Formats: sequence, C-alpha cells, structure tokens
Amino acid sequence: MMAAAELLCAHDEDLRTSSELAGATDVHRIGPLWLGRYGSRGFVTYRDLDGAEGAAVDDLIGAAVAHFAAVAEVQAFEWKTRGHDAPADLATHLARAGLVADDPETVMIGDASLLAADLRPPEGTLLRRAGDGAELATDVAAVGVLHREVFGPDSPDLDAQLIAQLSEPDPAVELWLAEIEGAVVCAGRLDRVRGTRFAGLFGGATRADQRHRGIYRALTAARAASALRQGASLVYAECTVLSRPILERSGLVAVTTTTPWTWRRSG
Repeated sequence: MMAAAELLCAHDEDLRTSSELAGATDVHRIGPLWLGRYGSRGFVTYRDLDGAEGAAVDDLIGAAVAHFAAVAEVQAFEWKTRGHDAPADLATHLARAGLVADDPETVMIGDASLLAADLRPPEGTLLRRAGDGAELATDVAAVGVLHREVFGPDSPDLDAQLIAQLSEPDPAVELWLAEIEGAVVCAGRLDRVRGTRFAGLFGGATRADQRHRGIYRALTAARAASALRQGASLVYAECTVLSRPILERSGLVAVTTTTPWTWRRSG
C-alpha cells in the first residue's frame, strides 16, 4: 500500500488540470489555470498556482471571473480548491472576489486491489450494473429517486446526463446499484479517469433503513473490482462525513480535503 504522501502526489499528478476537464465544450488557459466550460457552467482547475501570492492571486481569480463573465451563456463557475493548496490564505482571496464556499469534502484514495474483496451483501440483496437485466432508463430513474430521498428534493436531476454517458459506445462511467425485492436501496457510480491510474467512486447513497448492513461496502468492493478490470490500480472518492468511515474500513486513506467555491452571475 502506498503511503499517504505518495497517494497525494499521485492525486495531484493524475487528477488535476486536463483530467478534470473531460467532456468540457471548450478549454482555456490563463497562466497555471485551466478553465473549462460545460454549457452554462464553468470550472477552474490547476496543479498549483506557480507560487503566486497576494495581488498575483487576486489577478488570477479576477482573470477567471472576467473570462466566464464575458461568456453570456455561463451562469456560474466552480473554482475547486484542495486543502494543501498554496497560498494558505487562498480562501480569503476567493471570498473577496465574490465566490462562495460549499461544504468541504475529504479526498480519499486506496489501492483498488485491496478494496476489491469478495464481500457478499446481505441475503436477498442483488448487486448489479444499471442496465444489466433491466432497462437502463428505468434503473437510472430509480437511482434518481433514491438520491432525492437521501439528499433531499433539491438534489440535482442527472438522469438525462447519466443515460447519455452510459449509452456511449465505450462509456467511462458505470452506475452500480443494490436491489432488495426489486427496489433500489443503494447506488453509486464508477468513473474511469482514462489515461491515469485512477477510477472515481461517486454518487454513493443508501436508503436510511438499509444502512449499517454492509450493502454500501459490498457495492464499493464491486466497483473496485470493476475498476481493476478496466486497468485502474487506484480508486478515489470525495466524501462527506457520512461515508468516510465506510470508505476507511474499505481501505481508503484520507489525503486532503476539497472545497468548491462558486461564482454566480448576478442580475
């Protein structure tokens, strides 16, 4: 197992800059910044800020704001920070520029081979990929219902986006689910980051009455096994306090935090 420092280095090498902009409709560079657009939303990523401090940081943030503000279609963009980013007062600069922080999440990484244990879900629970043995659209809709039940009615509707991704000839995304008597009680995505060592574990949700039964951990193991089959040696997740203990028991290690800062067009 790689040490936490090695895992963090792998994260920064493989999962930042161009890797975070897969599917962007256009990509623009400003110094160390990579700016991508996805229709009405933008995204800012970088490996580091090339040692920028003080006014130089304000200039980079201002340039990103000006870039997206000049595109009438863009209504908001996200500047994604990591807890180990420099300078230490980056959050102050972002807030001064009018960006608003969302809740931080913990970035966790693990060896896919260690996670891919042969864990059996509770009796009567079926693990499978969406579309295997059922209609893809029906499975995606059921997962969407689960997400709104777990995360609230304001949870974004990603059904159409997921169906499009899963219907590609060689999809980089898999949607896994757990069923009990035909009802979806747990689900999560596996996102292969092509050209890297990584696959991501995202969108994990378990119905409240089915938690603490080992279902989510078994679903994590199934996704890790699929990642190995696709050539990924490492898996990562950006998790809340709710899922972190489960992922730690599965062998993932916390390496940093991530906080999305969002600019929204006014008026």
